[in-house]
Amino acid sequence: MALLPQSLPQSGQQRTWNHWRIHTILLTAVIVMIYPLIWMVGASFKPENQIFTTLDPLPLHFTLRGYTSGWTSTGTSFTVYLANSATVAIGAVLGNLIACSLAAYAFARLDFAFRKLWFALMLGTLMLPFQATLIPQYTIFFKLNWVNTFLPLVVPQFLATDAFFIFLMVQFIRGIPRELDEAAAIDGAGHLRTFVSVILPLLRPALITTAVLTFIWTFNDFLRQLVYLSNNTRYTVPLGLNAFIDRASGSSYGDMLAMSVVSLVPTMAVFLLAQKRLVDGVANSGIKG
Repeated sequence: MALLPQSLPQSGQQRTWNHWRIHTILLTAVIVMIYPLIWMVGASFKPENQIFTTLDPLPLHFTLRGYTSGWTSTGTSFTVYLANSATVAIGAVLGNLIACSLAAYAFARLDFAFRKLWFALMLGTLMLPFQATLIPQYTIFFKLNWVNTFLPLVVPQFLATDAFFIFLMVQFIRGIPRELDEAAAIDGAGHLRTFVSVILPLLRPALITTAVLTFIWTFNDFLRQLVYLSNNTRYTVPLGLNAFIDRASGSSYGDMLAMSVVSLVPTMAVFLLAQKRLVDGVANSGIKG
């Protein structure tokens, strides 16, 4: 029986050519994806009348006017918007970390009636669009006199309303050996002590993932904050950026682009600081079956 011809090994020149071809394609894709961001940063340093005259991201006449005038051009300092966004985002992070971790421990470790049914219903809420519950939630918060406060944006997070993060932590906890729980029970630890002393330290990657994603999603949220906040002094960063268009009918693009660059700094900083932990948390919990 004749032997099948084996594929010849690639020569050094062919491997080098394939290497450069792949990297050229990847570099082109990266440039296409980040060009809008580069253009926005460059345009924030351009004079107002030169922003849309060319697609060149580099400013011909460098100016900081967009940053100096944009900081207070809406009538409220942009510092207020940043502080409001930070307050809402940090409150949401704390709520998700506390409530979602407790709910996940209950689903993963405790035996209670109809546990699988409740877990299935909880996962079912992931398919429920936010718009479907918008009016009922607004009615409840209006009756509580919470409209135009940060409470509707923060308090629900303390009630474990983010099913995605509960599922993420449940998958992670299921990967923790039950022998650790049994050893803690032998030492006399109850469920709360086991959760705090055994599960919580091992849950750190999933907690970091939850914190980072919650911060980014909440900081950049627009619709929910638009519904509940109406006072300019309570605006968050997305609403503050929208105010540039509302007040001038599109004539404050220089200020808006400059403040858009400023608004990227907190989320970019959080992502870069927790990048490694974020990837580890998703890989070790969200994909595990």
